[in-house]
Amino acid sequence: MSEIINYFSQTKKYEVHLVLYGIKREIFYPIAKDIIFHKPNFEFDNSKRIISTLKTILFLRRKIKEINPIFVLSFGERWNNLVLLSLFGTSIPVFVSDRSQPDKSLGFKDDFLRKNLYPKAKGVVVQTSKALKIFEVMYRHPNFKVIGNPIRQIICKAIEKENYILMVGRYIKSKQQDTLIEIFSKLNAPNWKLVLLGYDHLQQKNQSNWERLAADLNIEDRVIFTGKQSDVEYYYSISKIFAFTSNSEGFPNVIGEAMSAGLPVVAFDCIAGPSDLITDNENGFLIPLNDEKKFIEKLQFFIDNPDQRTLFGESAKNSIQQFELNYICKQFEEFLISQSIK
Repeated sequence: MSEIINYFSQTKKYEVHLVLYGIKREIFYPIAKDIIFHKPNFEFDNSKRIISTLKTILFLRRKIKEINPIFVLSFGERWNNLVLLSLFGTSIPVFVSDRSQPDKSLGFKDDFLRKNLYPKAKGVVVQTSKALKIFEVMYRHPNFKVIGNPIRQIICKAIEKENYILMVGRYIKSKQQDTLIEIFSKLNAPNWKLVLLGYDHLQQKNQSNWERLAADLNIEDRVIFTGKQSDVEYYYSISKIFAFTSNSEGFPNVIGEAMSAGLPVVAFDCIAGPSDLITDNENGFLIPLNDEKKFIEKLQFFIDNPDQRTLFGESAKNSIQQFELNYICKQFEEFLISQSIK
C-alpha cells in the first residue's frame, strides 16, 4: 500500500489521501510528504469492540464522503468488509485488494460478509493466478484483476557476506519459524547461523518458545532473533541463503525482496504466492508443503555448492524484474482509473 500511494503521489496527477483506522494507527513505512493523512479522533477500545467498530464505520463513511474521491482502494480481507459496509449505498467506487490465503476460511462472520459484500465492489484485485481461480468460484464477481505485489529493488551494501540463512517474517505460528529451527538443527552446517528477522505478533509470544526450542536442540548460539528491524536491506546484504517455511500466504513480498537481493530461495509451496515468484530448480526451490526432508536436502545443496548459490541468485535477481515497482503500480493505476469512470 505504501509503495502504491507513493507512486500515485509522485505522478503529480492526483491528490492522495490515506485513511488509517485500525487498532494501531502507526505508519511504519515511509510515505510521501504530500499525502494527506486521516485517522479517527478516538481510540479503538477492544473491550467495547462492537461500539468501537460502529464508531469506525461512521468515521469512514463521513470522512470518505467528505474527501469525495474518484475511487477508494482498500487492502486486507476483514478491512475490506468494513470499508464496503461503511460505504454501502453511496456512489463512490470501491476496489478491494484481497491479501489472504485464498482457500483459507476467515470464520463464519467474515466469510459471510465477504461472500455478500465483495460483489458490491467495483473491482477485486487478487495477487496470484491461484487466488483468481479460487475467488472466481467463491464470489462470481465480473471484474477481477490479477496484480502481484510491487517488489522494491534491494540494493545490497558492499559488505562481506556471512554464512547466514535468513528468514524474514512476523513471529506467528503460520510462518513456522519453529519448523525452520528444527530443519536447521539437522543440517551439516556447523559454521552457519540462522537469522530470524521479525517480532512477536498477534499476542502469540512465540519468540521465547522458539528460543527454548533452539536451546533444547543445542543450537541456541547459532540461531539469531533480531526483533523488529527497519534496515532489512542490511540482513539481505550479509546473508547467503533465504529460507521460507510459511504454510499460509497471500503474496510473500519477502521472497521477492530476497530474490531482488540476489539470494537463492528455498520455500514451501504454500497457497498462494511462492509459485508465482519461484520457478523450481531455476531461481530457487519449491518444496511440497511441510516436506521437511526435502527442505533439508535443498538447503544443504546451497550450503555445499557456493557456485550454484551464485547462479540461482543471479537467476532470481533477473526473474523478479517482472514485479518491478513502477510496472506493478502502473497496472494498479490503469485498472483503477479505467474502471472508475465506467
